[in-house]
Amino acid sequence: MTDWPYDDEPDPPLGLVPVEGRGSLPFALVHGESLLAAASWALTTAGATLYDLAVPFEQVRERGLDLVVHDPLCPLTPVEFLLEAIALARSTGAVVVGVRPVTDTVKQYDAPPDGRLRLGATVDRDGLVALASPVVLPAAVLAALDDLDTDDLAGLVAGLSRRFPVRHLPAPALARRVADEADLEVLAALSATRGA
Repeated sequence: MTDWPYDDEPDPPLGLVPVEGRGSLPFALVHGESLLAAASWALTTAGATLYDLAVPFEQVRERGLDLVVHDPLCPLTPVEFLLEAIALARSTGAVVVGVRPVTDTVKQYDAPPDGRLRLGATVDRDGLVALASPVVLPAAVLAALDDLDTDDLAGLVAGLSRRFPVRHLPAPALARRVADEADLEVLAALSATRGA
């Protein structure tokens, strides 16, 4: 573990790399390491103290520390970006969520009673984001929660946004989420061209 990079913040955050609800993909390899190992390495390098879901949530909440949830499906998220997200959460008190721009065409659709879907207007992508990683919960937010379901990060962020301020932090390309082995090959190739 590295020295904590914030002189004025003596307590490092807790870090969690959840694998539930993600199938076997967290155990696939990228550059010879599992996605789980790559994400865990990034979190500890960013100064977080890892814990796993075997620790009761009440004990986690009572620690009074910030929590960084780093999805292993975003395995090559740069350490510098994790540090930036932690710093932003600490300076604003808001939940900070790494996001990427939506690049796919998004269409509205209509589902009439006859069951034939009809495509509608194209949605303006400027207002859309895709969830990346991390999700940083300040200690005050964590203390106000009764539980923490990390199986569905999009659901977690949606729930948090109904109760707390949430800030989106634009994530770099290497922080993109992978959905399958083909996505992972693209991410590995992208990182190889960037010297990651």
